[in-house]
Amino acid sequence: MMLSLPEFIRRWKNSELTERAGSQLHFADLCQILNEPHPAAADPKGDEYAFEKRVNKTGDDKGFADVWKRHFFGWE
Repeated sequence: MMLSLPEFIRRWKNSELTERAGSQLHFADLCQILNEPHPAAADPKGDEYAFEKRVNKTGDDKGFADVWKRHFFGWE
């Protein structure tokens, strides 16, 4: 069953989960209300769309994006 916007709001409005504990589920729920596949469903290898993708930051630093989709966005 598809998650509705009001259900999404109810679910996440008072969430006290840490970023680590809730970010992937939050993003997957957001994908569901937008009727878009989440990273694990769209790209099981994580080559083009992934959670916790190692990325280059400004300068020589490296880090991780909570969600990353090649040529589209990095979500932190």
